Amino acid sequence: MNPGDRRVHPLAVPYRVLVADDYDPWRRYVCAEIRQHPRWRVCGEAADGLEAVRLAGTLEPDLILLDVGLPHLNGIEAARRILEARPDARILFISQQHCPDIAEAALNAGGRGFLYKSDAARDLLFAMEAVVNRGRFVTASLSGPGLAAPRHAHHHEAAFYSDEAALIDGYARFAEAAIAEGNTLICAASEVVCTEFRQRLEGRGFDVERLMSESRLMWIDEARIISQIVVDGRIDDTAFFNMVTPLIAWAQATSRGRVAACGGVSARLWTDGKPDAAIRLEHLWDGLVREHEIDILCGYSIDVPRLAGDHYTEFQSLCREHSLVHVR
Repeated sequence: MNPGDRRVHPLAVPYRVLVADDYDPWRRYVCAEIRQHPRWRVCGEAADGLEAVRLAGTLEPDLILLDVGLPHLNGIEAARRILEARPDARILFISQQHCPDIAEAALNAGGRGFLYKSDAARDLLFAMEAVVNRGRFVTASLSGPGLAAPRHAHHHEAAFYSDEAALIDGYARFAEAAIAEGNTLICAASEVVCTEFRQRLEGRGFDVERLMSESRLMWIDEARIISQIVVDGRIDDTAFFNMVTPLIAWAQATSRGRVAACGGVSARLWTDGKPDAAIRLEHLWDGLVREHEIDILCGYSIDVPRLAGDHYTEFQSLCREHSLVHVR
């Protein structure tokens, strides 16, 4: 069974999960959490690396939760063997070892995600959703060049922040990397966020006025975008393309590298009670990201626990439109 073929109605068929961890209490905890959601079904449990490899081959799960420190065969080597037999396997590493080098090795071995056990209570379902839908998940506290999603034609990232300060800090980190690479940056956010974002960039030593004069930095009010592309509560696809196409062409002409964009237009639609419009907008953006060399960070300042409880089905659809999902 190919996990890529399981993109059906969110609740029609549960995804089958193999849980591999040698610590029985932890494995029972994870399985209990999974069984609370009809979206997922535990199809097998393994207590060591060799057993994980065997069960991955016989059960063909849609998702494998793999501890790094497994006996007999460590999780990283187990992942290599699993992927050798099933290159399309979706593997999410879960580890108690807070070590960026281990995380990088796990991702280089073919894992689609890396989650600290200490973050699992908050992020497990989000990580699972991202990985099973062809995305990538990295524990928020990890950073480093080997842990970022690879920069290629499809880099469409969703970040869920606990508050607006964390959101702006995330934008600033994204912008700093983009500008350093010579990219043209577009920020589409509220006037308040744009003002604070600009101050954060200036505080990090960037000459914002010069970047704007060189057409390497543009600010757009999210309310203006919404007024142009939303009609009767729905996204007008034609209006979206008419607005975005010349903007991308301008950015590509002025960029010394790629085009980068960050903002919260979809998040604004979501918080305004229009989740279908938000998902549709992310879908349209994802198509453009795949077609052009664009890096996009979509920032959501949202109550994550409530999102998981009250709007989990919509959240699943949102995740599927991104190449990387993380929570901060």
